[in-house]
This record gives sequence, structure tokens and C-alpha cells, in this order.
Amino acid sequence: MHSLPVRFSVTLRSIVCCLGGIIAISLLPPVNAAEDNDRKLQILLVAGGCCHDYPEQTKLLKEGLEKRIKSEVTVVLSADTSTKATFKIYESDDWAKGYDVVIHDECSANVTDKPYIDRILNAHRNGTPAVNLHCAMHSYRYGNFRAPVAVDADNAAWYEMLGVQSTGHGPKTPIDVIFDNKEHPITKGLKNWKTINEELYNNVRIYSGASVLVKGDQVTQPNKKELKKNPDAKPRKANAVIAWTNEYGPKKTRIFSTSLGHQNETVADERYLDFVTRGILWATGKLNN
Repeated sequence: MHSLPVRFSVTLRSIVCCLGGIIAISLLPPVNAAEDNDRKLQILLVAGGCCHDYPEQTKLLKEGLEKRIKSEVTVVLSADTSTKATFKIYESDDWAKGYDVVIHDECSANVTDKPYIDRILNAHRNGTPAVNLHCAMHSYRYGNFRAPVAVDADNAAWYEMLGVQSTGHGPKTPIDVIFDNKEHPITKGLKNWKTINEELYNNVRIYSGASVLVKGDQVTQPNKKELKKNPDAKPRKANAVIAWTNEYGPKKTRIFSTSLGHQNETVADERYLDFVTRGILWATGKLNN
């Protein structure tokens, strides 16, 4: 059932002689992950809000994750496509009970109710790991969020869980994905790649507890307006952290985040799904190498 083994993985898993040829099945770089007998990893995927095709992306994530690891992905999807999307599940203080990890894939930039946000964060403060994808980085922001927020400021709580503060992105152009830390269990053995047209999220602040895993380089060609003003205008190159880990709260809860994932094609990319899978395994303490 799983294409990403949880106990072992090898780059060349089997060699089969057939009609005088050798067929090699290429899998992920080696993964040493622990399982609890036949128990499925319980994953909660919360998605919805502005600007993305969440019905399709939740389907891609659920199928991709359940294919790779022994898991059951429960999807909570909001039909609200605005920046004010909220989720009924968060109305309960024990909303994360029974789940091993929560994937935040919501885009709720204008949800600013502090008790609501605190209920979400309390689950992670109390030890439930989180994996944050794309627009989760731009959710639950208020106050002067476009400036670096002060540590322990009223509007810093969501960023402190994430480990990185981001406020926006440039145009949609390809991003060179560069694995900056190749020795971390999540990235070990993974190779640099180039996305299709994607969004490079800026980094306003990187918190001290965050560990950078992946950086992104994006080249943007001058647009018509810029060329009209200056025919010799040069392409612009931007760089930002696009994946990282964080330890959050008194229990040092494991948090993994990547700002990639705007396009359906990116979410469907085997390399993206492999990477997110490894982030989940690390966050839940099941990635040992």
C-alpha cells in the first residue's frame, strides 16, 4: 500500500531480470522510520480559505500521504474561499485529541480572533506536532504584521509557532529549491530541483528556535512597465528560506513548515509529497536517520 516504506527504503529496491534487461525501481533516499506495530499514523489535515484549490489539493495530499506511509488522513475542509475562513473543529479546546500530527493548510489571513487562535496554538504548546504548508504562513495575522513582530508581542504567537514570519510573495515564477542543510533527517539524500511557476514567500523574521532546511532562489524578469521606464532593466533575483523546522513551547513541540505549495501541480509533484512525508515523520518522531 505504501510507496515510501516506514521501516526502510533504498534507492535501488529491486532488480528484476526480464527479457535480458534489468529493471530498477527507484524510490526515495533511505529512510529509517519507526512504526508502532500495525497502528496507522493519525493525521488531521485542515484546509480552506482564500486563493487556492483546496478541494483538489487536499485530495492530492491525502492520497499521496496514505500511499507513502501507514496513515489515515482526516480532512477538514472549509467551503469558505475568503480570507476569513474559520473551522468548526477549532471551537473545541481538545480539537486535536486523537491525532498524531496536524497539517495546517488554511489561508485565513483576516481571522484575528485571539481566543480562537489561542485554542489552535494551545494544542501545539501541549505537544501536538504541526506541519504547516504554504498559506498557513500568512494566516492569523493582525496588528502591524508587515514589520518584524517583537518576541512575545500580542500578534507574535502564530509566528512563534511557525518559526518564521512572512508577509507576502513576489510574482509566480519558477523557484530553484536548494537543500541548505543536507544532513538533517528530513533532507538527507534529497536533491535540489526546480519548481514550476510558484510563489516565493519572503522572510521578515526567522526566530532563534528555527532551523533552516531549504532555501529558494527566484529570478523575475522585468515587466512591461519596468522596461518602458528603463529598457536596460535587469532581471531581479530573490532568495528566501522555504522550509524549516522549529521547536515550539515548553514541550519543544516539533514543527515542520514549507512555504511551497501554491499550484496543484506542485502539490502533486512526487518530490513535494516525498518532502512533506519526511517532514511528517520527523515531526512525529518516526524518522530516525
